Amino acid sequence: MNETIKVIKNRRSIRKFKEKQITDSEVQEILDCALHAPNVGNQQKWHFTVIQNKDMLERMERILKENMMNSGVDFLAKLASDPNIRIFGNAPTVILITADERARFVQIDCAAAAQNILVTAESLSIGSHIMTSPEFLFASEKGSELKRELEVPDGYNHICTIALGYKDENPAAKQRRKDVINYIK
Repeated sequence: MNETIKVIKNRRSIRKFKEKQITDSEVQEILDCALHAPNVGNQQKWHFTVIQNKDMLERMERILKENMMNSGVDFLAKLASDPNIRIFGNAPTVILITADERARFVQIDCAAAAQNILVTAESLSIGSHIMTSPEFLFASEKGSELKRELEVPDGYNHICTIALGYKDENPAAKQRRKDVINYIK
């Protein structure tokens, strides 16, 4: 099996990370690979905000939990009400992926960039976890203020968030359904 296929099949969503910060060179490699993702017409209407400040990550988590509790989405409110839940899994690095709300097909572009981040991280033995619930991060006045502080460009909206760090768990692979494929020959 070639190395790329091996990395893709070995990647798992990690929810427990070691405290040690990933290196600047690892972050740069991960971001460089994100920028090499395919995107419609090479428009590059994405933005990556890298947060490694522990106080900022804790503040983001508090705002996110509060907004999830007020989201009207029962399972998110229940999740956020758990005092032991760590939304980012104590990850020392979190990347917010936002995109220009006016750009066409930008969700697909950002999904390709996110996949590059996940695969690159795994190839560097760095754990990752992609999540979309942080879309609620900016869903309040506190969140709007945070969005400005994080220097998310005007007109850009949350697409997804990726937690990164050295793995503090090694979950087994979950069963993959084969009945989701059909062939027309």
